[in-house]
Amino acid sequence: MNYEFECDRLDRRRRAIVDAARSLFIEQGYERTTLGHIVDRAGGSLATIYKLFGNKEGLLDAVVFEKAVSGESLIREVAGRHECPADTLRELASLLYQRFLDPDDLSLVRMVIARSIDDSDFARRFFETTAMHTRKALEEVFEGWAAAGVKLDGQPDMLAEIFLGLIVSDMQTDAISHGVMARPSAERIDARTEFFLRGAGLGENPQWPRSTEMWSAERA
Repeated sequence: MNYEFECDRLDRRRRAIVDAARSLFIEQGYERTTLGHIVDRAGGSLATIYKLFGNKEGLLDAVVFEKAVSGESLIREVAGRHECPADTLRELASLLYQRFLDPDDLSLVRMVIARSIDDSDFARRFFETTAMHTRKALEEVFEGWAAAGVKLDGQPDMLAEIFLGLIVSDMQTDAISHGVMARPSAERIDARTEFFLRGAGLGENPQWPRSTEMWSAERA
């Protein structure tokens, strides 16, 4: 048997199973979805699922941790587009809000909450994969601004924590309440962001004391 062909076949089969499982978990819930349902949609066999994932819990792990990306790359991308800290945070607030309150992502968060009750290791791994990476990336952005001479009213780690809390709190509320609480409007998110900027000493929309090129070169 051709080893590369077999690996490629298994990769494609794995992709089909994970995609089918994610769709079914979101459509009808984790508990109501059986491995048989997943095989019916993805094709293949139960034996393949057991071979690739071990069991249904292993398949949930694959679904959650494949989708559970942090906001790290988004934060770095947005920070690289702006010289003004206030403009960076305004754009980040809008984009992170859209990402964290994506309906499919919220469905996965509900599954994580339910699974975490009985599996603390699962909860820890999810937190480390998402929240810790996101907060660390934003903390480094604040540190970069401080190093460049921007005056901040607060330590970078605290400011990163508070800023993300403005968005994450909505995700947690929506996930737990299943949308019972009305989501804040775009205007409400803007108002929160401006409140944060004033508290962080960035309300006057300060410009960089020196160029981002100089700061980036020094950091490198």
